Amino acid sequence: MIKLAIVRQKYRPDGGAERFVASALSALSQQKEDQQLDITVLTRQWQGAENPSFHVEVCDPFKWGRVSRERGFARAAQKHFSSFDLVQSHERIPGCTIYRAGDGVHKCWLEHRSRIISDAQSKRMKSDRFHRYVMDAEKQMFEHPQLKAVICNSHMVKEEVCREFAIDPESVHVIYNSVNQEKFNPTLKQAEGLKVREELGIGAGATVMLFVGSGFERKGLAASLEAVAATNAHLIVVGQDKQEGKYQQKARDLGCADRVHFMGMQRDSSRFYGAADGFILPTIYDPFPNVILEAMASGLGVITSTSCGGAEIIEEGQNGYCCDALDIPALSSAINAFSDKGHAESLGMMARETIKPFTSERLTNQLLSLYSQILNT
Repeated sequence: MIKLAIVRQKYRPDGGAERFVASALSALSQQKEDQQLDITVLTRQWQGAENPSFHVEVCDPFKWGRVSRERGFARAAQKHFSSFDLVQSHERIPGCTIYRAGDGVHKCWLEHRSRIISDAQSKRMKSDRFHRYVMDAEKQMFEHPQLKAVICNSHMVKEEVCREFAIDPESVHVIYNSVNQEKFNPTLKQAEGLKVREELGIGAGATVMLFVGSGFERKGLAASLEAVAATNAHLIVVGQDKQEGKYQQKARDLGCADRVHFMGMQRDSSRFYGAADGFILPTIYDPFPNVILEAMASGLGVITSTSCGGAEIIEEGQNGYCCDALDIPALSSAINAFSDKGHAESLGMMARETIKPFTSERLTNQLLSLYSQILNT
């Protein structure tokens, strides 16, 4: 019997990392046919449904701040590590066997964020106790002798991990996420999309770009607004942010508020993909957001940034466009390309073709292969 732990501090069924965990658990459950596996999820807060194929161990120590929250959970989880043969962590915790780098490399995120804040803010950020804790935990974890494999969801992140840490590149594996191609598909435009346009008072001939993501600063909403302001396009914004009012004011200041539609957090975003001609996410830094796969599966060409892992599947002018996250003229030019409905449709068709291999079956097989490799060494 091989005992394996999956570590995720806060498990939300709708989260991108959690969907990956669900795929991992599915793969591991299938692995049981070949190996006797006993799976336990170590978490501070479990919001998933009960599942007879694995156990849940709640590790919820008292916390009084961000560092306390991270350090407390790490220590509580580490106490259980010796009870398992393998530990797959989705948190930066030294001593795990497998780490899934879903958040990328923290140092790289801080470097990218420094581009959009003042020098004084950047200096304070880099000396902040929380950020120093995260970077130290990352270094300890990536260079820990117990670490056997790292799972990255883009080659961009693999390159960053290999550059920043003393780690064997052979132990760093790129496994792309999957996307539900039945839920997200081009037929959304024929039904749901038309309804959304009618609800928002957007004409059938108007150019509509879609932005999906919470945490507007990181995802690049400010640049998206500036780029849209220089065009005649509409922008639908799906997601939440405590500073949403600031972005609504920015749209007013730019004179495009009548073309920007803030929809807030949506339980099901699929219908908004159907309302758009294209998708825009000039993120400051993102390993590989699932929304790019969802947009492409829905038949939308994508505009994203060079600091996004998703850029590595974008072919310029074929299934989308890619530029620097702060290059407003390039973003505006890309948006204008979608005003040609025929070209927008062509981009969307190629985008759909691009993500056809991104299936749950491929993800499961890649995970099974990795788990078998580790279990047999």
